[in-house]
Amino acid sequence: MAEGTYVAAIDQGTTSSRCMIFGRQGNVVAVDQKEHEQIYPRPGWVEHNPEEIWQRTQEVVQGALDKAGLRRENIASVGITNQRETAVVWYRRTGKPIYNAIVWQDTRTDQIVNELARQGGQDRLRDKTGLPLATYFSGPKVRWILDNVPNAREAGQNGELIFGNIDTFLIWWLTGGPNGGVHVTDVTNASRTMLMDLHTLDWDDELLSTVGVPRAMLPRIASSSEVYGHIAAGPLAGAPVAGDLGDQQAATVGQACYSVGEAKNTYGTGNFMLLNTGTELVPSRSGLLTTVAYKMGSQAAAYALEGSIAITGALVQWLRDNLGLIQTSSDVEKLASSVQDNGGIYFVPAFSGLFAPYWKNDARGVIVGLTRYVNKGHIARAALEATAYQTREVLDAMEADSGVSLKALKVDGGMVYNQGLMQFQADILGVPVIRPKVAETTALGAAYAAGLATGFWSNLEDLRQNWQIDHTWEPKMDATARDQQYAMWKKAVTRTFDWIE
Repeated sequence: MAEGTYVAAIDQGTTSSRCMIFGRQGNVVAVDQKEHEQIYPRPGWVEHNPEEIWQRTQEVVQGALDKAGLRRENIASVGITNQRETAVVWYRRTGKPIYNAIVWQDTRTDQIVNELARQGGQDRLRDKTGLPLATYFSGPKVRWILDNVPNAREAGQNGELIFGNIDTFLIWWLTGGPNGGVHVTDVTNASRTMLMDLHTLDWDDELLSTVGVPRAMLPRIASSSEVYGHIAAGPLAGAPVAGDLGDQQAATVGQACYSVGEAKNTYGTGNFMLLNTGTELVPSRSGLLTTVAYKMGSQAAAYALEGSIAITGALVQWLRDNLGLIQTSSDVEKLASSVQDNGGIYFVPAFSGLFAPYWKNDARGVIVGLTRYVNKGHIARAALEATAYQTREVLDAMEADSGVSLKALKVDGGMVYNQGLMQFQADILGVPVIRPKVAETTALGAAYAAGLATGFWSNLEDLRQNWQIDHTWEPKMDATARDQQYAMWKKAVTRTFDWIE
């Protein structure tokens, strides 16, 4: 095989880590994946063990190389994509985390967020950050660690402790860890901390002071596509680490949404829809986030409007792990299709509050409309429909903010192989839903960023040529039924409000 014929991507997600290897046409050559533990110390708290994540990452890199029969010299570069807003704080000298990673779904920072909102309201920081004050983002999670873990604040102020989203933690370890590891993040991840100014693409002293995070802890902010450093040890020793994107921005790149008005929706643990707004920062008046879509090397950053939904695929896992209704996540489709409709019930999974377009930290999940008629098939169906309804709410907000009416929706992620869900999604949106041939576009986007930085691909147009349609679902539901069902969903959502006193 020719030297550097492939690009590898490490995709560190909320429930698992994987390594995928791609060829020049964006084709998948190999994949290896391993789950990691979900830690729930208290209601509303969600943690991961960063050391377990680093261990799993090393294992899946070796696993993917073994499956493909490849060695270091076959890999041109490595890209990283990651669960965003999950905060890790660790000792610079040893690499030891001072506390577990606090996951993006975690709601323990609600008091910090409420305190910040007392002056200036929920949108106090939105002009600079594009974000509402919410438990979702990683800045307040760092503040919580500094306030609650013994000796953490002092160690943070003097630079003994450093912070990063998961991308930063992995790049630091890959490039040497305590022995010269590079402490870096990219603009997409930095834009999810509430500490970066979207206009300057740099940490902002006023934001740092307001949220309460010392500058000494922070990584350097780089573009999404450049050589950050080289892997220090292991099967890919010497390979350049050259791409870094938060998972939803990576999926946007992987879906070839490079033009203004192009959008994608990723169906994972949560759902995340991004609409490319080009080099223009579009403020949201409809409950969306303004975020960085990507920045390729020295080129100007592209921005996006984003609708973030906390619980979609995670609801299927909840049916599996907490209720035992299904044995595997894929069983949900068969169970849901055992009934003709949802039996009159609506399931609003506000387990971590409501994200877009409501941003209500005090909401909690409900199932409404229960009667003796309802069985587990109806619950499974309502759980899947919840994903489609939440996506419709985000799409409505996106069209209101952007003035763009989407003609079709590009979709990716694990749930897009659920035929019933995708058909219902097309029905409730009233537009075609399109799945590409490579539906795992998150890893693909990270590979694209790494390949662009090292000359494996020449430009975005090269990447656009790789994108191909696998399946299209056309809407079949009549408009009256669509409007009636959506109105009932909106009514159900109101029942989740103000649950936490």
